[in-house]
Amino acid sequence: MRRIHELPFGAELTAGGVRFRLWAPRANTVSLQLGAESQIPMDSQPGGWFSLTTVAGPGAHYRYLVDGQAFPDPASRHQPEGVHGPSEVVDPAVYDWTDLGWRGRPWEETVLYELHLGTFSDTGDFAGAIQHLDHIAELGATAVELMPVAEFPGHRDWGYDGVFLYAPASTYGRPDDLKRLVEACHARGLAIFLDVVYNHFGPEGNYLPALAQDFFTGSHHTPWGAAIDFSGPHNRPVRDFFINNALYWLEEFHFDGLRFDAVHAIFDESEPDIISEIGQTIRRRITDREIHLVLENDRNQARYLQRTGGRGAGYDAQWNDDLHHILHVLVTGDSSGYYADYTAEPAKHLGRVLAEGLAYQGEPSPFRGGRPRGEPSGELPATAFVGFLQNHDQVGNHPFGTRIAARAEDAALHAGITIVLLSPQIPLLFMGEEWASTRPFAFFCDFEPGLRDSVREGRRREFAHFPEFQDETSHARIPDPTALSTFEKSRLDWAELREKAHSFWLARYRRLLEIRACEIVPRLTGMPDFAGSYQVLGPKAVSVEWRLGDGSGLLLLANFSDEPVPVPGNLPLGRMVYSSAEPGAPRSAAFFLVEPTRNEVGS
Repeated sequence: MRRIHELPFGAELTAGGVRFRLWAPRANTVSLQLGAESQIPMDSQPGGWFSLTTVAGPGAHYRYLVDGQAFPDPASRHQPEGVHGPSEVVDPAVYDWTDLGWRGRPWEETVLYELHLGTFSDTGDFAGAIQHLDHIAELGATAVELMPVAEFPGHRDWGYDGVFLYAPASTYGRPDDLKRLVEACHARGLAIFLDVVYNHFGPEGNYLPALAQDFFTGSHHTPWGAAIDFSGPHNRPVRDFFINNALYWLEEFHFDGLRFDAVHAIFDESEPDIISEIGQTIRRRITDREIHLVLENDRNQARYLQRTGGRGAGYDAQWNDDLHHILHVLVTGDSSGYYADYTAEPAKHLGRVLAEGLAYQGEPSPFRGGRPRGEPSGELPATAFVGFLQNHDQVGNHPFGTRIAARAEDAALHAGITIVLLSPQIPLLFMGEEWASTRPFAFFCDFEPGLRDSVREGRRREFAHFPEFQDETSHARIPDPTALSTFEKSRLDWAELREKAHSFWLARYRRLLEIRACEIVPRLTGMPDFAGSYQVLGPKAVSVEWRLGDGSGLLLLANFSDEPVPVPGNLPLGRMVYSSAEPGAPRSAAFFLVEPTRNEVGS
């Protein structure tokens, strides 16, 4: 079976040759450069488009000459020589897919396993990731989530500096190698998600400002670069570029879902805004299999998560930073930066984020200067939120990329991960956390020499407010993100699994995920509105109750204090399915199931 998403731009194979199409609204002339010498003028078309159909074949290298200056294709499917090299014509129909029976997995079954391709395996590429898929499946995860793979500058990067959004990073392999990874996941019953970045382009290799400055706006700014103009007078080609990109990954590469990075840094006054339009378009277009869409949204805008017929009308869920932050505070005692928003009433924050989805639902955020944050979320099902104790950001945002297992006492960590894996929210794990890996995951990149100094100094400024980094000597201790050694130290060490302490943690994670699959997942579909409630039992102790989809009740008793808390007599404890320690003991989390009554089963 062949899978192709026909693009309205870039290089598309047709019966008459290859059609090349570029949006360059301020250009006077555009020519196609095929190979090193051939230059063919392209026809000017209304709306700033230039087009040409000519004899060429798969594997041909090309550039666009815009007013005499050569540029790669912004919609290139492959950049064999990196961000500054020529683009390559790719025929997606060459790949013969065999996963014909794959229709995805229901959202309620999802357990996400986030990984970075460059550090996940010894070879650091698409093929290397395939070698460890059996581990992920045996762990009990049901979905792989790839950090971004769009072509980025250099040979190593987190992926959020991508500049060719249609070209899988050449350092990881060719487009067909990524398709083999997708098929290998499906062969093991694993769904596969891709993290996409639609809020900015990376600082090196982004030629769009020179080709089409209308792509960007000076009215808004992001922390990472120029804001994309989704609502300007020439916005349709801009919007279509990103809508087609989302469809491209889902249709041509057969991904099962997308995670949209930092949509709070997307600015759009249109109606519908680009976030809504992408979600609505995907839902209309792909109806024959399970597709799941997840947001990262620091604004806590519950409006994007509204349900229709029991499922997300546009987006299934958002990453729940609130849950991570309060658990991090309780597990580690850290109160720096944004964690300060959760230190005043930790039990209340934990109870609310588990029972109602978000901790901040319009309340002022001290960390954000008292500005209100969030929208009411209590009517949403718990499955509208993705919970985690670690992810690439929260590990990599530490000055040394130190994982939480190296900073937390075992009992508190055990309680925290019990909550993540057994609560009704959708859990996410970050590669290596399941065996308490001691390898860091630091921030790293590989920019050209002119950018390296600014990136290095920027990283040091980021932590200048930390008391332990107040002088030049301490600054120098922060890993250099541009050094090869920083990247190499971040690579997983799979040999750790042979050590007793690490295999012990792995067995614990497997056991918790087995319980989730057997006891929790079958009860999640159909959870009613406002299904959660909580009561504070102490400064760091809380009970949370959920009404599940089959009418049963799930109860959590959590205590992160140094002293035991008595179990209230009015709690419907039911059958205990797991407890990290004696219920109510210091640094413990216990889950209980209350089976539905006959009336509840029939209702």
